[in-house]
This record gives sequence, structure tokens and C-alpha cells, in this order.
Amino acid sequence: MNYFLKLALLGDGAVGKTNLRRNYLGQGFDKDHHMTIGADFAAAERELTIGDKEFAITYQIWDLAGQATFDQVRSMYYRGVFGALMVFDITRPSSFTNIKSWISELEKHSGRGQVPMVILGNKYDLIDSAEDTVKQDQIDALLEELNEDAEDKGFEISYLNTSALTGLHVDEAFITLGESIMHWLGKA
Repeated sequence: MNYFLKLALLGDGAVGKTNLRRNYLGQGFDKDHHMTIGADFAAAERELTIGDKEFAITYQIWDLAGQATFDQVRSMYYRGVFGALMVFDITRPSSFTNIKSWISELEKHSGRGQVPMVILGNKYDLIDSAEDTVKQDQIDALLEELNEDAEDKGFEISYLNTSALTGLHVDEAFITLGESIMHWLGKA
């Protein structure tokens, strides 16, 4: 059976959402990428194995613009989302601080409330040269807080360091989210 899972890539502008999606789709890194206007869509067909079960999954990946000017437009793209990759730039703490706002926006407009998600600290390839970074204890505190509510819904929110440039944990992010969604839906 083939499952169609609508996913959202969320986070502030310029955190690397589009390049994460491009990397996952095998399209490479685009250093000259311009900001997403409203939303961008792509689909990816994947096989997902959970335990002894195999699933044919089609991810409908909605890459939503992170700039405040697109707030009103974004709301219509959330409807029907099964899960989200919440992306922040590990070298830009303000983008981490805004994760809770992104989660609230998703819950308000998804039609499902809280859904499975994976939080991604992107641009990890820049961490050694950055002046300021998000600290692991900040990430752990956020996960602990978010998982208090998520456990009641039947899933756990996880975290991965990613790099759209090097491919670090990009595939794992989509696999982890897919597994979480399938467990949440009672299929795995």
C-alpha cells in the first residue's frame, strides 16, 4: 500500500529549508538560492522499513517561506500536514528562539493540532567557525518541554544536527519523521 504523507519544512528565512529539500531529492546544494516566495512543493517516493513492515511512501514536501511577509499566505498550506521538519540555523540563535512560534502556527492551521516533527539544527558545517551558536542544553530543554505534550499524542519529537551542504543527517531527518508519522497513525 502506498501512503501519501504531506510534510512541511518550517523555520525562519535563510535557515536552509530549500537546500535541505534539494539535498534530499538528490538535486545538490544551490549556493545562489533565492528566497522562497510563499511555498514550494516537491514529491519524493521512498521505501520505509519499520521493524518487519515495509511501506511505500510518497512524501509531499511543502517548503514554506519563512519571512514574516508571507504569514497570511502560509496558513493555507498547513491544512492536512502529517508532520514537519522544524529547521533553525545552528549559528543564528534567533532562528532557534522562533521555533515555538512555528510550532504554534502549524498547530493552529494544520487541522490536526500537534503532529509529529523533527527539529533540525541546520548549517552544522559552520559550527566551528561561528561566533554564536545554539547550545545543546538549550535544545535539550526545548525537546523536554515539547515532548511532555507530544507523548500524550503518541509520538516523540526528536532532534538532529544537519547540513544541507554536506548532507549530514538529511536522509535520516526524513526517515525519522516518516517513522514517527507511521507510528502515530498506528501503521507501524
